Amino acid sequence: MVSKLIQGFTLEQLNKVPEGFKNNLIWNVAHIVVTQQLLVYKLAGLPVMVSDELIEKYKKGTKTEQEASQEEVDEILTLLHTTIAQTEKDIENNLFQNFTEYPTSTGFVLKTNQDSMEFNNFHEGIHIGVILAIRKLV
Repeated sequence: MVSKLIQGFTLEQLNKVPEGFKNNLIWNVAHIVVTQQLLVYKLAGLPVMVSDELIEKYKKGTKTEQEASQEEVDEILTLLHTTIAQTEKDIENNLFQNFTEYPTSTGFVLKTNQDSMEFNNFHEGIHIGVILAIRKLV
């Protein structure tokens, strides 16, 4: 669904940070991918499917500091799909056995893998709202 929200936008539009915003469309998409990996996999003690470079660039607390290349946009969109497909398989295979409790910046304390997956969906919804707002301004 998220990829459909930015379908048809040019690289320039994906990289434009509208006035009043800290980030652009592609940052929000990459942030969704990175956050899902950190919440669902890292807190479960499992390896993430994204590079350390992407994590550092798009994790919580970051903002758009440079434009994404078309190659990076393509990588982010690929990861958007492959990480979710892999997560579905890993859930089916009961891979999520361990969890490190995590207090979120919004005040929720994640205590289980189920909590992290539910919070991830909440977090994704926030950024979908931001994407919808930015789309009108680029």
